[in-house]
Amino acid sequence: MAIEVGTKAPEFELKDNHGRTVRLSDFRGEKNVVLLFYPFAFTGVCTGELGELRDHLPAFVNDDTQLLAVSNDSIHTLRVFADQEGLEYPLLSDFWIHGEASRAYGVFDEEKGCAVRGTFIIDKEGVVRWSVVNALPDARDLNDYVKALDTL
Repeated sequence: MAIEVGTKAPEFELKDNHGRTVRLSDFRGEKNVVLLFYPFAFTGVCTGELGELRDHLPAFVNDDTQLLAVSNDSIHTLRVFADQEGLEYPLLSDFWIHGEASRAYGVFDEEKGCAVRGTFIIDKEGVVRWSVVNALPDARDLNDYVKALDTL
């Protein structure tokens, strides 16, 4: 079960596609965070969703907001995926300890071994202000993120 709106977002420390350590607390007091969990790089729906975010990046990476996309892939896979797809925002690896961050947010599918499509908008104080969780085959609507960010 995904964490609820109004709760403190669980802290995490993950490596990005360049091997840099990224913590949720790095943005506290500075930026709202769009935290997007997706199953795996190079899959059709995931590639489409992340490409759509790339094509509308100024809405999600700016002075007020940071997009962080998390999958259970290795950092090496994410590096190749980002380069191939032209993704210039952080792709975080929840590979080892496998699914630790996904589990903390309640979006890890134990049977499939990957995260489902969960998105959490976290305000500058570290509180979840909006979320949506979709099943593996169901793409999310990017416009919903924009509307939710507008309320912060």
